[in-house]
Amino acid sequence: MRRQLAPDSRGVGALLVGLVAMMAISTDLYLPSLPSIARDFGVDVAAAQLTLSAFMLGIAAGQVVVGPLSDRFGRRPVLVAASACYALASVACALAPGIDALVASRVVQALGACAGGVVGRAVVRDVHGREGAARVLALIGSAMAIMPAIGPILGGFVEAWAGWRWNFALLATFGATLSALVWAGLPETNARRDPRATDPLRMARNFASILSSREFLSFAAIAAASYGGMFAFISGSSFVFVDGLATGPEAYGFYFALVVAGYFAGTQLAAWLTPRHGIEAMLRAAGLVMLAGGGAMLACAASGALVASGLGAPAIGASMALYCVGFGICSPNAAAGAIAPFPALAGTAASALGVLQTGSAAIVGALVGHMHDGTPLPMAATIASMALVATIAFRLLNSRD
Repeated sequence: MRRQLAPDSRGVGALLVGLVAMMAISTDLYLPSLPSIARDFGVDVAAAQLTLSAFMLGIAAGQVVVGPLSDRFGRRPVLVAASACYALASVACALAPGIDALVASRVVQALGACAGGVVGRAVVRDVHGREGAARVLALIGSAMAIMPAIGPILGGFVEAWAGWRWNFALLATFGATLSALVWAGLPETNARRDPRATDPLRMARNFASILSSREFLSFAAIAAASYGGMFAFISGSSFVFVDGLATGPEAYGFYFALVVAGYFAGTQLAAWLTPRHGIEAMLRAAGLVMLAGGGAMLACAASGALVASGLGAPAIGASMALYCVGFGICSPNAAAGAIAPFPALAGTAASALGVLQTGSAAIVGALVGHMHDGTPLPMAATIASMALVATIAFRLLNSRD
């Protein structure tokens, strides 16, 4: 007989880390392989980056239904099925014969991965409430940072030793393991299941209710813009570092780890300071830090002499690490603020937030790919712009009547 864990136990917390990390590890692990994928399939940078943008579009589409499904059927069965779907799609990615098949498989992989973030956040909201959710999401973010830090380093070595397909084989193993662990130990936390949550008219009304909330939209805009800046780095950095700055795939993984260390520091600050100062104060500070990081990166990228001197890679990496300190503070607070007004629709609210975040990230990723000119400037300008948008969104939030 299965023995389920307590909802607020460390075991459930560790499992939520893995579930929420599904989206991040699905991009970070194979980032060092993007140039190789482009060469192997004979496609350009924009086509290779489409494997990232298509993944984000799949995440956005999947989140429309996965939240309502968890509101109706419960968190646990949705997570079991989604993790299994993710594992099978990862196998298809590893075996893809061409770029079109890889893009299509990435979309299906995203449909499975999206449940980790959406339903994982809903589980936290079920158990911990508004302010408690911000703190717990920050702690989960801190622990989750380990995976993206390891991902590009591991992916770079796997790429160098065995080729990019083995990175997707690792993702398949990760998904299958999560599915088994959720089935074996995760308790059901949805105590107020709505049998009509997946009714099309009810779904439309629920989403309309959430999207008509100025409070939700303000927090969601902050979350989407800050994540857009992060995704601009995710989608463009491997080409900037590996090709433009000639760091090599292994060294690129370590620069990415520096960036993740910044994110880790930010989530630690959020977990420590949010209970003392509140969500709004933390978002104000986060905006200033992201602006500083984005502005510094733009200045570094615009300095041809700095790039030519060989210091471009460490300067850009350090600037992005500073941005990610702000992003680490921003992300859990913006998510908690957006979902908090809807305790009976936590899954649907998390879906709406995720759609806005990932949809904007897909657009940003595609733009970075099309603007790529072999220099760090398009990526840096996009990141600085997203920091500015997040700061403006916060000011609008605080000017509400």
